[in-house]
Amino acid sequence: MNRHTKMAILIFPFLLIGGYIASGYYMEHQADQSKIIQLHPKEGCDVLNQACILGAGEFKINVYDVDGMTQVNSTFPLDKATLFLVDDEGVATPYPMNMADSPYYWKIETELRQLVKSDRFANDFYKLRLIAEIKGGRYISEFYTASQ
Repeated sequence: MNRHTKMAILIFPFLLIGGYIASGYYMEHQADQSKIIQLHPKEGCDVLNQACILGAGEFKINVYDVDGMTQVNSTFPLDKATLFLVDDEGVATPYPMNMADSPYYWKIETELRQLVKSDRFANDFYKLRLIAEIKGGRYISEFYTASQ
């Protein structure tokens, strides 16, 4: 065995451990980069009947309204969630949501139920937008909820 082979065998474990640690830092850095991912409704959305699931890959968000309290729960913990109610003219009213019991559950009191049940909007659907933030990544969606 020549001295170059001995040196390679001696250095190999240190390079292996150093590479493993460096890849961990790289993966963490990549996860913290800001990115925008669009959420798509699964099937139809009916927020009032608790049947609205938005998703992208393994990440899913359930949006529903119970007695004027609009709630969101997700498969991963959120840093921030904002719901927008959009009227017929396209004007969006933001509702920054508050964390309920844990970062998986968010809620805010809205007039969504009254707006959907009213005859003010022209079609049978009411437009909503949602922005959920996780570690710099933004999950966005624009979807419609059916009226009663």
